[in-house]
Amino acid sequence: MKNRIKEQDDNFYNTLLIALKEMFDKDIEKARYDTKQLHGGTLGDVKLVYGTLITKTGETLEYKVVYKNQKKWKRYSDDNSWRREYDLYKSDLGNEFTNNFRWPICYYTNISKNELQIWMEYIDGITGDSLTVDMCEAAARALGRFQGKLFAEKPKALDKIRNLSNVGFLRQNYLNYRSWPEVYDYIRSDDCDLPKHICEMMIEIDENEERVWREIGKLPIVLCQRDFWNANIFYTENQIICIDWDTTGWGRLGEDIASLIADVEDSGNIVECFKRCVPAYLSGFSEYHRVDNISRATIYHLIIVMFGYRYIENYKFAKTDQDKKLSRDILKKLFNIRVELTKQQKML
Repeated sequence: MKNRIKEQDDNFYNTLLIALKEMFDKDIEKARYDTKQLHGGTLGDVKLVYGTLITKTGETLEYKVVYKNQKKWKRYSDDNSWRREYDLYKSDLGNEFTNNFRWPICYYTNISKNELQIWMEYIDGITGDSLTVDMCEAAARALGRFQGKLFAEKPKALDKIRNLSNVGFLRQNYLNYRSWPEVYDYIRSDDCDLPKHICEMMIEIDENEERVWREIGKLPIVLCQRDFWNANIFYTENQIICIDWDTTGWGRLGEDIASLIADVEDSGNIVECFKRCVPAYLSGFSEYHRVDNISRATIYHLIIVMFGYRYIENYKFAKTDQDKKLSRDILKKLFNIRVELTKQQKML
């Protein structure tokens, strides 16, 4: 057992040296390192690796780099998502980012049959619950520009990427929830203690499903990051940097903004984010391709089909009162967006 651990440590250290050489563009003599666990995805081990190094010329430098180890696993209807970040970093997509929107720089990556490793840039920026509405608005506009650029220019890099989730992923996920009695029957039963108007919000979508999907189906097909929420967004002075691209694929314009607005750990800013981020996103996209005919109501419907049943599930099976309250509060805020949109429609 000890010999196997030593072999693993040697491999870790040797690939660290390769990553540092790429990072500094210098030959590395040796490096000292320590690690700190960071948040990771499903079966993902993500660490901050930091310390000092000595170059072949005797220069001493401090460094921080992120190490991600991903085991093979199967996501529902998306079997190869576990290796997607590797495939994307190996593609030319990184050359297509805009000046203010990108992913972390990749220094070294390796893949085997059941596992991959990625060494990437450590981002020192504002993220998670620390993002303000102003920062979310900036992220929405930057994402819109990036997606608009790809949509208008149709770079050859996109044609060469084979491992992308498909445009039907969104509807598949919705239909999967709809077929699950635990949530579908729950909001229609006397046992459900959610406010009745919340249940009716979701039931209304179900009853008008075909019309809603026809409306969503008119949205342009764009490259979606598909995990665009505050924990994966880093705001710096000059750039928005987005991590965790393993669900990336073809989807409808607005899917990522729906995530930015509704996939949150605090319901406080949902309504304000909707008011500001949707126009900012469409404005960014319109710098490359005009989208004047897209209504905010369509983006609202995207949010509900993406997150409505998920938060009902979270509410029903919440393990703590705090988690239950959060899901209920988010659903209430989503209903408030519906109320605002209805008021504006009546005023027209």
